[in-house]
Amino acid sequence: MSTAGQAYLVRPDAGTGPGVLLLHSWWGLNRATKDVADDLADAGFVVVAPDLFEGVLPGDVDEAISVLGAADPDAMAALVVSSAVALRSQTDDPDGPIAAVGYSMGGSWALWLATRQPDTVRAVVTYYGTQRIDFDDLRAPVLGHFASDDDLVSDDELIEMHAHLLLSDKSVLIHRYEGTGHGFAEPAWGSAHRPAAAAEAWARTLEFLRGTS
Repeated sequence: MSTAGQAYLVRPDAGTGPGVLLLHSWWGLNRATKDVADDLADAGFVVVAPDLFEGVLPGDVDEAISVLGAADPDAMAALVVSSAVALRSQTDDPDGPIAAVGYSMGGSWALWLATRQPDTVRAVVTYYGTQRIDFDDLRAPVLGHFASDDDLVSDDELIEMHAHLLLSDKSVLIHRYEGTGHGFAEPAWGSAHRPAAAAEAWARTLEFLRGTS
């Protein structure tokens, strides 16, 4: 394991494997995100988790909103793309595509990357992150994990994105988890964290990533 520059890089015991770009939520590149990267490495993946907040770890929702609002979206987009390029060079197939897994805002970036760079991304997993973009160029299958009662992602927003993906003839599978809210898969959300739902989503994520590697 190593932290290099603005990213966390971790490899499986075998030393190499398929690549997964892990994109954090507005809590920043915290210990929980690094734990997810470690778990992915234990499952056989080479993982890069870029620090989209440049070292800032918001302590509460208000600070997270402030940090996100002050961030330069162009700089963040450039970091997402460059991190994907760097990751590809570290995998067992440097010329092949990678998977992108993101939480909340990171899920939105994963969908964006897969659509803007269709040759780069072979699969997308988004945890309660949506996008309102034209998905025509997207080729990667999408797995989505969403809450049953989400204050940040409305039913209309999710239904609209799902419909756009289906109308564009994309491979998309959306799961909704009863009794959950936004952030159910992340300990940083405190009382919103639902370990049982998180474990179920994680099992589905690993199955999906292995099936698309």
